[in-house]
Amino acid sequence: LLLVVLTPVGAAAAAALPVVINTWAFRTAAETAWRVLESGGSELDAIERGCGQCEIDQCDGSVGYGGSPDESGETTLDAMIMDGNTMEVGAVADLRRVKNAIGVARKVIEYTKHTLLVGESASLFAVRMGFPYEDLTTQKSLSLYSEWLNQSCQPNYWKNVVPDSSTSCGPYKRREEVTYKEQSNSQRSVHNHDTIGMVVIGVSGTIASGTSTNGAIHKLPGRVGDSPIAGAGSYADSTAGGAAATGDGDIMMRFLPSYQAVEYMRMGIDPTVACQKVISRIQKYAPKFFGAIICANTTGSYGAACNKIPGFTQFHFMVSSPLLGRPTEQVVDCI
Repeated sequence: LLLVVLTPVGAAAAAALPVVINTWAFRTAAETAWRVLESGGSELDAIERGCGQCEIDQCDGSVGYGGSPDESGETTLDAMIMDGNTMEVGAVADLRRVKNAIGVARKVIEYTKHTLLVGESASLFAVRMGFPYEDLTTQKSLSLYSEWLNQSCQPNYWKNVVPDSSTSCGPYKRREEVTYKEQSNSQRSVHNHDTIGMVVIGVSGTIASGTSTNGAIHKLPGRVGDSPIAGAGSYADSTAGGAAATGDGDIMMRFLPSYQAVEYMRMGIDPTVACQKVISRIQKYAPKFFGAIICANTTGSYGAACNKIPGFTQFHFMVSSPLLGRPTEQVVDCI
């Protein structure tokens, strides 16, 4: 007896939705976002709660409070959230003394006509929105800071200054004669993962994305990386796809990698290839950069790519979908 099961066209693709994809093996973040969707929450809810979980867990010390102290020992936070239906973005950068950065970013969409709030003023906005002031410093971040001071403030992000920033703590002044010399790789540990980026695609194919980070460790106070910048840290467009980046934000933000990946997917390029094309564009200018990107399109197809450097040859990320049953760690070889 031959049984023929007829499935309507598109049914298989529909079964692949919803999808949650996030950078690094941040499992609890993936599980939290997936639970939000399963219980009927929106894509934006899933992004806010998923990235917020990493803020609570202090994922790898590179998201949330108590990590990546800047040059003055303070931890500051950057985050963004994007609605791929309306193209609205809410973002905060250099946020001080407020733990739930992605939550504040969401309030920027909901209660203002703005896109990005920064620094002390972003903190004042957060307090008006009901977020408590809290100390983001911990014993861990204090010890990271004093260790760094004890090793002559190495590594740091200064160049072309006197005294020599590769051997001293400053205070620095600019050199009269600027001599260009090749910058050494910023001695970043590849375990300094530095961002959770997440893309959520709902059952109907609508997309949201978001990021949260405490930025580069020992950064200059006031430094903002790629994470809270729309099109750099993440990008969502429900007519094409969503993407999120992680890595050396100072370099990556110059290329708007998340926006570029979504535009490649809009052209019909497979998500994996879209991610790879973005990485190879940056490689032309910064062959040794540390970074990776995740991509997903409206049908629930997804992919990732990373730049291969010593100590970083594979990139781990999380995917949740009905086909996988539960949040699953996936790995891709760097190019």
